[in-house]
Amino acid sequence: MTAFFAGWRRRRGLRRLREPAYRSLFDPPPAGEYISLDCETSSLDPLKAELLAVAAIRIAGRRILASQRLELLVRPRGAIDRASIAVHAIRDADAAAGLPEREALARLLAFIGPRPLVGYYLEFDLAILDRYLKPWLGIGLPNRRIEVSSLYYDRKVSAYRPEVDLSLTAMLHDLALPALPRHDPYHDALLAALLFLKLTYHGIPP
Repeated sequence: MTAFFAGWRRRRGLRRLREPAYRSLFDPPPAGEYISLDCETSSLDPLKAELLAVAAIRIAGRRILASQRLELLVRPRGAIDRASIAVHAIRDADAAAGLPEREALARLLAFIGPRPLVGYYLEFDLAILDRYLKPWLGIGLPNRRIEVSSLYYDRKVSAYRPEVDLSLTAMLHDLALPALPRHDPYHDALLAALLFLKLTYHGIPP
């Protein structure tokens, strides 16, 4: 992204922002800091799914600051799709003890700040979050987005290997990273952070 286009996006976002308290989302991020993010939702439909849980982990330089993390359970407005319960094991009774969505989002925004966001298939998670944020703030998250499967693809694809397996299992195996329990937002955010550091700071053969 050119400096001109980045500046234009920032000015446009600030004009649309309805809550001045969140102008800091547009500040320059702390050098070398990122946030690895993962969400669990009530269904797999990005147009209807409700946020059930979110985890965010701070990355500083080459370190994952696992002690500096945010884990939130969010109370949905409606019932959770049974098919999704089989994936993330969050039941209606569990979610009923969660935070109201606005409180959860406020805590998430305070934790994220202006730092770039890292994730695995991050587009889905941010589509859900932006659907909540736009009616409230007038904008979605303006943070730079780093998709770990794209980093992996760029590193591995070549004329001799035009197809690359971008499943999380395949990437973790190829990069000799541990396979943690899946569909738990903290573990999924941690795996994305591990992939990011491995692909960014270590020499990975193509």
